[in-house]
Amino acid sequence: MAVKESIAGGTPGDARAVHEGILRRQSARESSARTYARALPIVPVRARGLTIEGADGRRYLDCLSGAGTLALGHNHPVVLEAIRGVLDSGAPLSVLDLATPVKDAFITELFHTLPPGLADHARVQFCGPAGTDAVEAALKLVRAATGRSGILAFTGAYHGMTAGALAASGSARDIQVARLPYPQDYRCPFGIGGPTGAELAARWTESLLDDPKSGVPQPAGMILEPVQGEGGVIPAPDDWLRRMRRLTADRSIPLIADEVQTGVGRTGAFWAVDHSGITPDVMVLSKAIGGSLPLAVIVYRDDLDVWQPGAHAGTFRGNQLAMAAGTATLAHVRENALAERAATLGTRMLSQLTELTHHFPCVGDVRGRGLMIGIELVDPDADPATFGTPPPAGHADAVPAAAPEPTRTPRPAAPDLAAAVQRECLQRGLIVELGGRHTSVVRLLPPLTISDEQTTAVLDRLADAVTAVARHHQAHGAHQQRHPDPAQRTG
Repeated sequence: MAVKESIAGGTPGDARAVHEGILRRQSARESSARTYARALPIVPVRARGLTIEGADGRRYLDCLSGAGTLALGHNHPVVLEAIRGVLDSGAPLSVLDLATPVKDAFITELFHTLPPGLADHARVQFCGPAGTDAVEAALKLVRAATGRSGILAFTGAYHGMTAGALAASGSARDIQVARLPYPQDYRCPFGIGGPTGAELAARWTESLLDDPKSGVPQPAGMILEPVQGEGGVIPAPDDWLRRMRRLTADRSIPLIADEVQTGVGRTGAFWAVDHSGITPDVMVLSKAIGGSLPLAVIVYRDDLDVWQPGAHAGTFRGNQLAMAAGTATLAHVRENALAERAATLGTRMLSQLTELTHHFPCVGDVRGRGLMIGIELVDPDADPATFGTPPPAGHADAVPAAAPEPTRTPRPAAPDLAAAVQRECLQRGLIVELGGRHTSVVRLLPPLTISDEQTTAVLDRLADAVTAVARHHQAHGAHQQRHPDPAQRTG
């Protein structure tokens, strides 16, 4: 039975059978590397805006948005119109790197949105269809332009799944990549957080570059995410980003901003670097710029354009449908001030979600920027450790603006509780993502078109899911106290 027929005229039992059959065949035939399908056992058959309908007839609010790809949600009218326009025009659908009116319109709109100081002196390279391909191109570009080979990257980073991108990500090690501390408040590597933690992270980087015995030669470039997404939704402090821009510029190190997930209004500015006012030398762009279709580019300063013809190529860099969809998406976000709306809604969501930290010890932290939000789950039964008071001002080891109170480490991450929240959300018709260093962060990436009413529904369902998990954990802990494991009894 066809899926369309079962949904339209079949019984709920028929629909469920179709749903289960597809999932069973996926499990039998697809790679063990699949990820989202394991935590989200749904079979989407229709979608519009924030809403997905599964083959079993259930409806879901989608706050995964194709891992941030769907800036306008599913099947937005302006995107569908742009795609139909290309299909109806008879234009070629794949053109390698040839010039076309569709490509010209995309580049024009893209350059219109770029940070000041870059658009007037920029070049664009169309890469393969995925963000990781663009990261590879960016790394290759700065190595060719500088004649150097090393790359500076940050702990917790995620830049893709190809070899070079993985080397620059936080989960891999490569002697060509020097790993730097990424500032964060909740799990600050220096146990301090705030401006002092960010200052220490900047000093670490500066010392590494200026110390001839650091073991890190002058690098070809520095790559960073203005907000770490897969790393746990960690926004970089604006002052720290400006510091990275200054120290790289002073040392002639190209700065690469990975805006694959943060771009096109996601964080409350069109590009996340706009918050700090910096202009990177290279920007890596994908996901939302294709309007839900595969597209990836790098945009960079023209003086870095030292490539010879054919130095970086790819068969599927001429996707006309993606360029048309991308042009429509970029223009719609810009013309309708959706980045500003993302900032407003994001502030509201963060404020309401932060209330969860006051009611549930398992909610350790709520953070984010715009409509890129993370809720970190922690073990409520563990006691945070306490460090000593930072050295007083004037001490040889003092740092500026040292915290006056003893600093505390957060409770241990609780990936099992985060997974439980994700499951409870799914049962309530809400799709969320997990991320973070320990996969303990529940992530929200709703489309920029989410309505006020839908925002309320998302917050209500998420709060209900957290409540259910917290109560279950509390009840389970009480049960364990009343009925301890016999193997652990003494006497």
